[in-house]
Amino acid sequence: MARPTSRVLTLLELLQSGGIRTAAELADRLSVDGRTVRRYVDHLVDLDIPVEAVRGRYGGYRLAPGYRLPPLMLNDDEALAVLLGLVAGRRTGLLTATGTAGETAAAKIRRALPERLARRLDAVMESLAFTAPPGESATPETGVLLAVADAVRHRRPISIRYVTRDGRRSERTLHPYGIVTHAGRWYVTGTDPGIGQDRTFRLDRIADARTLPGSFDPPAGLDPAQRVLSGLAAAAYRHEVTLRIHGTVEQIRTRLPASVASIEGPAPAEGEDPHTERWLHVELRAERLDWLPPVLASLDRPFVIERPDELRDLVIALADRLTASARQIG
Repeated sequence: MARPTSRVLTLLELLQSGGIRTAAELADRLSVDGRTVRRYVDHLVDLDIPVEAVRGRYGGYRLAPGYRLPPLMLNDDEALAVLLGLVAGRRTGLLTATGTAGETAAAKIRRALPERLARRLDAVMESLAFTAPPGESATPETGVLLAVADAVRHRRPISIRYVTRDGRRSERTLHPYGIVTHAGRWYVTGTDPGIGQDRTFRLDRIADARTLPGSFDPPAGLDPAQRVLSGLAAAAYRHEVTLRIHGTVEQIRTRLPASVASIEGPAPAEGEDPHTERWLHVELRAERLDWLPPVLASLDRPFVIERPDELRDLVIALADRLTASARQIG
C-alpha cells in the first residue's frame, strides 16, 4: 500500500504551527482515524523528524527540538513573507555576517518551491521596485551578535574587543542593556562598570565578544532605542550648534529627529496644554553646517542661533539667495 505522502506532509505542517495537537484533532483535519494518525507520525519519525508523543488527558503530538532543522512546509503566503523579508533585510542593512547568507537562504527556498508557486513568486520579485536607494550596510559578525544578545537576555557582563572609527583597538567591559538597529547599523547600548558611564558601540566594530561571570540589573524603565538615539545626537563632531526654536517638540522633531538633536525646555505649567508652543533649547553636533539652513527654513518656526556664528552667516546667505530668486520675473 503506497504511503499517502500529501497527508503526511500536511501532518508535518500542522505540527510546525506549534503546540500540542491531539490525535482526535489531527484525525479530523486529515480525515482519517486515530490509528492512521499514529502511522503517519511513524513515517515522520522514520525521516528523522523529531515528533514527540505527549501522554495524559491533554496529550497528543508535538515537534520536539531536534539536532537539525526539520523540513519546513510553507504555504503561498508564508513563502512570499520569507522571501520579501530577505529582500527587505538586504535593502535596510539588517542582515548579519555577509550579504551572501541572505542570498543563499533565498536560493534554497526558491529551489524547494513547487514550480507553480515559484513562478508566481518570481513574478513578484521581478516586478518589485523600491523608491529609496539601498541603505549603507554595516553588518556585524553573526557570532558577535548572538553572544551579545545572549548577554542582554541573561543580564551577563561581556568583554568586547572594539575598533574605533580611527582604527584604535581596545578591550572593554560592558553591561549590555539592549541591541538596537538604526539607519542600517546595529548598536549595543549599556554601561561600562569600570568608569560608571553609559556607552554605545557599533556591533560591526566589535571583533570579539565573551560572556563574563556574574550578572547585573538594568535600570528601571530603560529604553535602549532612546539611549542609542540620544548617544548619536551627543556624539563628538566638528561643530557644536545651539539654537532656540519656538514651537513644540513634535514640530521640531519632524526635521530634527532624536538621533540628530536634543531638545530641552521648561515643563508646562499646571493645567497648561503640554502641546503649547514655547521657546525650546536645541543642541546638535555636525561635521558640516551647510545642510542646516534649509532644514531651519523648512521648519517654518521662529528661531535664534546662539552658536556658531558660521551658521548665522550661512542662514543669511540662503535667505539672500531665496529673496533674489523670488524677485526675478520672467
